[in-house]
Amino acid sequence: MEGGVVEADASAFKECFSLAWRRPYVLQLAFSAGIGGLLFGYDTGVISGALLYIRDDFSSVDKKTWLQEMIVSSAVAGAIIGAAIGGWTNDRFGRRSSILVADALFFAGAVIMAASPSPSILLVGRVFIGLGVGMASMTSPLYISEASPARVRGALVSTNGFLITGGQFLSYLINLAFTKAPGTWRWMLGVAGVPALAQFILMLMLPESPRWLYRKGRKEEAESILKKIYPPHEVEEEMRALRESVEAEVKEEGSSEKINLKKLLKTKTVRRGLVAGVGLQVFQQFVGINTVMYYSPTIVQLAGFASNQTALALSLVTSGLNALGSIVSIYFIDRTGRKKLLIISLCGVILSLGLLSAVFHQTTSHSPNISRAETAKIAPFTCPDYQSASSGWDCMTCLKASSPDCGFCASSSDKLFPGACWISNNTVRDACHGEGRLWYTRGCPSRFGWLALVGLALYIICFSPGMGTIPWIVNSEIYPLRFRGVCGGIAATSNWISNLIVAQSFLSLTEAIGTAWTFLLFGVVSVVGLFFVLVFVPETKGLPIEEIETMLQQRALHLKFWTKGPTTSKASSTLDRPDPEKN
Repeated sequence: MEGGVVEADASAFKECFSLAWRRPYVLQLAFSAGIGGLLFGYDTGVISGALLYIRDDFSSVDKKTWLQEMIVSSAVAGAIIGAAIGGWTNDRFGRRSSILVADALFFAGAVIMAASPSPSILLVGRVFIGLGVGMASMTSPLYISEASPARVRGALVSTNGFLITGGQFLSYLINLAFTKAPGTWRWMLGVAGVPALAQFILMLMLPESPRWLYRKGRKEEAESILKKIYPPHEVEEEMRALRESVEAEVKEEGSSEKINLKKLLKTKTVRRGLVAGVGLQVFQQFVGINTVMYYSPTIVQLAGFASNQTALALSLVTSGLNALGSIVSIYFIDRTGRKKLLIISLCGVILSLGLLSAVFHQTTSHSPNISRAETAKIAPFTCPDYQSASSGWDCMTCLKASSPDCGFCASSSDKLFPGACWISNNTVRDACHGEGRLWYTRGCPSRFGWLALVGLALYIICFSPGMGTIPWIVNSEIYPLRFRGVCGGIAATSNWISNLIVAQSFLSLTEAIGTAWTFLLFGVVSVVGLFFVLVFVPETKGLPIEEIETMLQQRALHLKFWTKGPTTSKASSTLDRPDPEKN
């Protein structure tokens, strides 16, 4: 069976460290391909901080919420195309070639963004970056999965998840480092070209996926690579497993390389795999993770923290927790299993979204009042809507005013005391700061703002080890070899389409129904996602990829999920000592 000898037990995490000494070549392949995950994470995370300064440089961006959403989501739109094309290029030209193309797109996008003279050119650069992100998002875990021994496959593919979250953490560090530098956001966005160039050079020195090579008839090359990955006594079993897998595909589909999508969807194992894989990718986005990653500083400001630097520094904490959660995933993924981690993860996400909804309801319904005396200090800049109002205005009412936009200048003695409602522009902001007062345009001062940070931290801690990494792991191992590229591309495309919907609608939703109701909506989706995992997602812990196909073929829908993995199963013992006559 494809995937070789499997002994899925509690020592999988230790096995990764042992592997570093016995088979360093495997880790070299995993971490070199994982730089794609680093770029994926960096380019999705960096925009959250850069957007604060892009708004300062381009007044059109500052005044138009839809343009801010476009700058964020244009990369996601590019990722949809990149993921869709990536599925085809992976099957046609190979995993390594697809990673090289993604690196070239990353580098081109970084240069274009750094040199952007206008928002329109910035959007072009973001699309290039998105194309690279889309290809890398499904190719990197696929390459690692196909170059990993099955018993540590989950842990090694989780390193890609760790590098994604590590890239996001790095993006916040870079954002913080360049807050005082000339060009601020240009440096933030342009730095992505460095790791893209580094990975391009590294991948030129590494081989193609051995499983893709075998599928293309290049058996000697595949065997040569497998000898570097597996101990000598396991290589023969791997080659036999690949031979049987390819022979079965040829018997079913013929020798043609063309994939019949209609027949693909009629194949039970592929269809069930796609339901689980695509469903996980959709729910990963619809529980709201990228509202946190794309708009984290903005969410912090909505919680009542006015300063850009403060918002970035606090967002760095949530990003660090995201990276920490990925390390937890590496440790538990081959011990606890995929499904159990998903269930625990979603339960925590539901609780944290409930907390965030409650906190933002409190902050918006109990904001400081507007004082006519404070506002009259610079009467020419009084918010026009406030001038015509009778009474009863508070900070939130001020921020929702339009034609023109208005901001809240907090009291100098206590930010929770009544303050001023003035027209929002740079002159007024500087005047407010000149009196030692805080200027708010996103959210209002609140004594409960720190609870929003607790909610964000809890959300990240719960999301990252489960829903953050496992959808990519499951999609790298659940499909038959012949369809792995195209099915992985379908799943990744569904992820990025869902990502686009969430990224493009978040700020508009917060304006239309409020931040509290937006997070509550994500919470309801998370409950639906939990039931989806219980019913549709199989446990693939420690199973050879071929055996996962057999399980999907025989599996019926059920709610029995908290069962032991295949550690002591008949399948496991059979794999320990394969019988040639049965194969």
